[in-house]
Amino acid sequence: MKSISLAALMSAALAVPAVAGNIEPAPVEAPILAPVPAPAPVGVDWTGFYVGGQAGYGFGDVEGTDFDGFLGGLQAGYNYDFGSYVLGAEVDYNFGELELDGDAGSIDQIGRFKVKAGYDAGRALIYGTAGAAFADAEIGGDDLSDIGWTVGAGIDYLVTDNIIAGVEYLYHNFDDFDDSGSDVDANTIAAKVSYRF
Repeated sequence: MKSISLAALMSAALAVPAVAGNIEPAPVEAPILAPVPAPAPVGVDWTGFYVGGQAGYGFGDVEGTDFDGFLGGLQAGYNYDFGSYVLGAEVDYNFGELELDGDAGSIDQIGRFKVKAGYDAGRALIYGTAGAAFADAEIGGDDLSDIGWTVGAGIDYLVTDNIIAGVEYLYHNFDDFDDSGSDVDANTIAAKVSYRF
């Protein structure tokens, strides 16, 4: 009996290290990491001053006499971005020769002071505009100038954070131009490029 007990004890003693050596720790699973969220898109802020130049085409009529031609000039303005909409003001001055048919004269200068309101579509700004307009002309051999009004629409696009490119259409009306008895209706469409500060 002692020999059986001694043999059993020795077997148990030999088996314990074998069992202990064969026990492998439970595998540790790697933690599951949640994906890093993409950064929220940063909106475009149109707030700031800008200056630039424009060039375009004008056409219209003076009491039934048509005119057309090219014009170009400078503009400066300021926009304030309220989030989904933008308000601003702009002044511009243009030189050109909008020639009347039959050598009846020309409109040589057009200046404007406008307010504008638009929708902030990110890098694009779609706006309407209205204000006062000034024109200087030579009609029938007389030098004339007058103040009228203008209304129109445009779209600007931020090419970079500082460069704005756009296009703008404006309608102008001058009743009884410089007390001449002639009404002037003018349309302009211009490409514009500005530097934003």
